[in-house]
Amino acid sequence: MASKDYYQILGVNRNASEKEIKQAYRRLARKYHPDLNPNDKSAETRFKEINAAYQVLSDAEKRKKYDQFGDKWEYAEQFAKSGGQERVRWDFGRGGTTFEYGDMSDFGDIFSSLFGDSGIGSRVRGQRRGQDISSPIEVTLEEAYHGSTRVVQLQTEEPCTACGGTGRVGNRVCTICNGAGGKIIPKRLEVKIPAGVRDGSRIRIAGKGSPGRAGGSKGDLYLVVKVLPHKVFERKGDDLYTEVSVPLSTAILGGEVRLPTLNGKVSLEIPPETQNSKVFRLVGKGMPRLGNSDYGSMVARVKVVLPTNLTEEEKKLFERLRSLRPT
Repeated sequence: MASKDYYQILGVNRNASEKEIKQAYRRLARKYHPDLNPNDKSAETRFKEINAAYQVLSDAEKRKKYDQFGDKWEYAEQFAKSGGQERVRWDFGRGGTTFEYGDMSDFGDIFSSLFGDSGIGSRVRGQRRGQDISSPIEVTLEEAYHGSTRVVQLQTEEPCTACGGTGRVGNRVCTICNGAGGKIIPKRLEVKIPAGVRDGSRIRIAGKGSPGRAGGSKGDLYLVVKVLPHKVFERKGDDLYTEVSVPLSTAILGGEVRLPTLNGKVSLEIPPETQNSKVFRLVGKGMPRLGNSDYGSMVARVKVVLPTNLTEEEKKLFERLRSLRPT
């Protein structure tokens, strides 16, 4: 797979300032936003590419890694494990990026991290990395908006030190663990839920997966996020959708109503003669975008509230209005 050029996607040069990157992102995001391009799959794909590029280039640390390693920047820590005399080169496909690694003792861990437990690393070092573990975690929309911390209960397997997790010592069953290779130990772990997480977001906790074999490193724990439905807001991407109740008199004459958000109420100016179902977009009042400081929009649809329990005087006024504006 060819390497993606995030600078080219945003249409900026590699020396672009943070301000230039943000301006380019906002211009392209408005152009390709799915709300403005309904049923246009190519625009939706382009919008996702723009968001992915911005999430990396708007973060100074991620951008630094990207400039060095390209779109394999997420593996920067593994790639940085160098310093040995012997070096190995690995090319990620035609048109891809070539990286150099030092210190052959780390070679198995690198391949295990990139390609899973395929056996490559174990053949190099005679060790086996532990399996990754996935576990679901439910968060409220408020927690997804503000970020949160959770304490999760883990059942971790600790390998037996006598047999190294193999269950055997030489040709005999290990008498310490009775061949089990280890024991299960319950642990409590505090996990940070970052602001902006979505359904399907994965939170990685390094080294909290299954133990490795024969001294291999532990796998990772991935918490798969499920954002619970909200009684007021519907989330679509980073935008929030809701209804705003507007009294009939305010819809006709204009005025101001209070609109709830996940960060307190805001004032919404209603122009005179506002029609039912009219949509207002409040930029920056939606969900935080995961990994940067921007926010989505709040999309509020007007719901005109008709008066009930009219007094005699109010009925007469409506009769008068009907006589002035016959259907």
